[in-house]
Amino acid sequence: MAVNALRQIIISMRPAHWVKNFFVFTPLVFSQNLFHLKLLFLTSGAFLIFCAVSGAAYIINDLIDRDDDRIHPAKAKRPIASEKLSFKAALFSALMLQALGLVFAWALSPRLVLVAVFYIALNLLYSFFLKKIVILDVMAIAAGFILRILAGSAVTSVLPSHWLTICTGAIAIFLALGKRRHELILQNNLNGNNGKYLSYTSPYFLDQMIAVVTASTLMSYVLYTISAETIEKFGTTNLSFTIPFVVYGIFRYLYLMHQKGKGDDPARIMISDWPMILNLILWSLTVIWVLYQ
Repeated sequence: MAVNALRQIIISMRPAHWVKNFFVFTPLVFSQNLFHLKLLFLTSGAFLIFCAVSGAAYIINDLIDRDDDRIHPAKAKRPIASEKLSFKAALFSALMLQALGLVFAWALSPRLVLVAVFYIALNLLYSFFLKKIVILDVMAIAAGFILRILAGSAVTSVLPSHWLTICTGAIAIFLALGKRRHELILQNNLNGNNGKYLSYTSPYFLDQMIAVVTASTLMSYVLYTISAETIEKFGTTNLSFTIPFVVYGIFRYLYLMHQKGKGDDPARIMISDWPMILNLILWSLTVIWVLYQ
């Protein structure tokens, strides 16, 4: 019984989405400290802490949305919506995960505690209010990604560049808009009922925002790689060699979203679509080669 409950808790934490927490490593990589063992250990700890607190955030979100999830074809299978995991057990596990996350965060860095508290508060605001407000919902998601970068900065004492923060926020908004678009089209196809939130938007409106954010993401990354500040910091112009991988990754995601109808779960795409996985590996290896050669 206990083993099954633990399994349902882990499922509710959505391990596939922990790939987002790799943004914690951004300050470490781009400060050229990836092979600094102490900083690598601290950043890995921050990664695990964010897996715990983000997992708790997903559980709380599922608790709040359990009634709506029960009428959704896919979300109805989630442990809380399907009642495989009780309300009390889910709430207790979420609170414990948050508490443990804050305790271990304090052990690593007091500044990390502050970032984790902001992340928990942001997700509570999102679950109760912000996800129902058009535009602010995707901006809140982007803020969560930026807080991951700040978590990595807190344990390494490396300030992230403005360019990387802008790029991270832009790509997060891009992915969030794609998810919203998929949800809207799915609900339209099912019963024509968009729900209280989605009734205020449309695929056309979301496509317009996606087009703007796509261009902004590409341009911000290109400008980052060729900026005088970046060239002076790394002593090379070769970071521009990573641009084709970013272009392909965004275009591949747009293809999967529009042609394959797979925009519902960006994290799962990142770990299940082989062209995307290969592209991410090549981008990572190229970045490491440029920065650490």
